[in-house]
Amino acid sequence: MIPRYSRPEMARLWSQDAKYEAWLKVELAVCEVFATRGVVPADALGRIKAKARVDAARIDEIEAKTRHDVIAFLTNLEESIGADSRYVHIGMTSSDVLDTALALQLRQACEVLLGDLERFRAALRTLALRHKGTLCVGRSHGVHAEPMVFGLKPALWYAEAGRNIERLRRAKEAVRVGKISGAIGTFAHVDPDVEEEVCRLLGLEPDPISTQVVQRDRHAELCAVLAIIAASLEKVAVEIRSLQRTEILEAEEPFAEGQKGSSSMPHKRNPIGSENVSGLARLVRTNALAALENVALWHERDISHSSVERVILPDSTILVDYMLHRMTGIIDGLQVYPERMKENMERSYGLMFSQRVLLKLADKGLPRQQAYEIVQKNAMRAWRERTDFHALLAADPEVTARVTDADLAACFETAWYLRNVDAIYRRAGLL
Repeated sequence: MIPRYSRPEMARLWSQDAKYEAWLKVELAVCEVFATRGVVPADALGRIKAKARVDAARIDEIEAKTRHDVIAFLTNLEESIGADSRYVHIGMTSSDVLDTALALQLRQACEVLLGDLERFRAALRTLALRHKGTLCVGRSHGVHAEPMVFGLKPALWYAEAGRNIERLRRAKEAVRVGKISGAIGTFAHVDPDVEEEVCRLLGLEPDPISTQVVQRDRHAELCAVLAIIAASLEKVAVEIRSLQRTEILEAEEPFAEGQKGSSSMPHKRNPIGSENVSGLARLVRTNALAALENVALWHERDISHSSVERVILPDSTILVDYMLHRMTGIIDGLQVYPERMKENMERSYGLMFSQRVLLKLADKGLPRQQAYEIVQKNAMRAWRERTDFHALLAADPEVTARVTDADLAACFETAWYLRNVDAIYRRAGLL
């Protein structure tokens, strides 16, 4: 991923140095376990651990000749360890190193992302509680529907963020597996208990059954979860972008001192952060599709997945890390305009109370469909003539014959629509 979207902590996890250090951890763990079984002499193990070094530049130099990254890595280890290198990589195949080390990197990446998600969720909680009583209109199909409070929007996102945390925890466990099972997973040259002990030392679970590789449904699951997280972030971004439109302007991204919105129009304050998140979400979703394509490999393995993973696993984790950080900043600094919300509610002439009137007429004994037609007739006239819906109903004999003025007025009270907000907040874990 390009530096623009790479935050330092996550970028370091996917650096060449970090990759080779993870490979080395795996090799040293195998040596340690073999030492307990007398396969590697104790004194040799001490020398290996003391001398083992990896040099990313040197490995790349060797690989230019060998055209094999693991052989280049092992050659570099031989240069640093010397004669004791004969005890390194015993009975192993390249994927024993690659897949087990990848599990270490993915575990770390997931831990970073879980921290990001917790901070994002905390920001949503603060916003939801701050605006639990901020009245606004709810919209369906982009059209005024019924009254609500603005806090229900971040409350919804808060609940979804919680589900994403649980999804990522499960996906982390799915990829937190290693294999030291040899060329086609049969443990021909390394016993299963060696694999178990190596994984224990590394904080991984042994893959119950593998071929030459850990099966890629695990990695596809993680990429799918990352895509869901990205989609959730885009949901928030799209809402903010819509609310920031001049015609609505109920909320707005933070706009820093000295910030510029347009190279040509000095008045512009554009939702560039949310637009950025929307765009990056497309990349993460595309990467998930590529991960699914990696599941089907020839026989016990081919390397068609390898080139793909070199891109999608670093890029998806780096992007989601960046997106979570950016969206948390937007939520923390979101400008909310309650007065504009009140203004916008008045733009539909009271039509958002139509269902309450419909139900009141039905409650008074009018067949529901007939009640619907009466209310709709007045609603369409209010919209067409840009006049007050309540006033039209109050002048309609079909309405007044069945409901009192007090009954009708009660239909236009916003408190009715908000009476269960606390219950919703409690169910979402916000109260």
